[in-house]
Amino acid sequence: MTDITDAPAVVTSIYKKDFYIIIQARMTSTRLPKKVMLPLGEKPVLEVMIERLGAFKEKIIVATTNDGSQQPIVELCNQLGVRYVEGDTDNVLSRYYLAARSVDAKPNTVLVRCTSDCPLIDITESARVIDHFFSIMTDYDYISAGPHCGFPNGFDTEVFTFKALELAYHNATEGFEKEHMTQYICRNMRVAEYGNSDDLSHWRLTLDEPADYEVINAIYRLFDYQTNFSFNELKRMLNSHPDVLKINAHVKQVQVG
Repeated sequence: MTDITDAPAVVTSIYKKDFYIIIQARMTSTRLPKKVMLPLGEKPVLEVMIERLGAFKEKIIVATTNDGSQQPIVELCNQLGVRYVEGDTDNVLSRYYLAARSVDAKPNTVLVRCTSDCPLIDITESARVIDHFFSIMTDYDYISAGPHCGFPNGFDTEVFTFKALELAYHNATEGFEKEHMTQYICRNMRVAEYGNSDDLSHWRLTLDEPADYEVINAIYRLFDYQTNFSFNELKRMLNSHPDVLKINAHVKQVQVG
C-alpha cells in the first residue's frame, strides 16, 4: 500500500474515498509524436506525471490505445505497477468508460480526468478540487480546474461521477464529444464553478509542441529532475526565471468544439 504519511492534509483526507484518476495516454500524438515517453532526466514524461500524483498511485488507471503503438505505455505501467486499459484510439470517451468499468465503478464513484501532457500537475491542487466535488456532488455532475479558472495550462483536473460518464457514453454522438470526452457532460449536465486565487492561465505548462517540451524540461532541470516540488515552489522558481515561460509563449492552444 502507498505510504501517504507525509502527504498534504487534503490528500490524506480524501484518500479512502471512492474515486479513481484516469490518465489518457497514447503514442500517436501528431504535433509531438510519442510525447508521453520523452525523457525528463532519466524518466519518461508519463512516469514523472505518475510520480507527481504518487500518493494516489493505487487509484490511477492509464487509459491507452489498442492500435498497436501502445506497447511502451503498457510496459511502463507494468513496470510501475499501475492499472491500465487499452481501448479505441479516437474514441477517448469509450476508453474512460472502459477504465471505469474495469474497477466496477458505481453511479456515485468519482472519476478524475487527467491527460498525459501534464507532467507538472500538482497533487495538492488536484486533491482540492476532488475534495470540493465530494462536498457538492449531490447538486452537480462536474467540476474542473484549468486555465478557464486561473490555473496554468497543464494543471487540468476534471472531476465527475460515473453516472455522468455513463450518460455521456450512451448519448454522445458527435466526433468531438468522443475525442474530447467531457464535452457532452459540460454541455448537458450540471457544471460547478471553481477558481484559483491568482490568474496564472497565461502560464503554458502543458506538453503539445516541441517548445512546450523545452519549457518543461528546463523546469525539471532547474529542480534537478526531482518530482516532489510544490505548486508554491514552482511559482517561486518561474517568477525568478521568467525567461523559461518565454520559450513557448508563441504557441497557441488548440480550441475544442
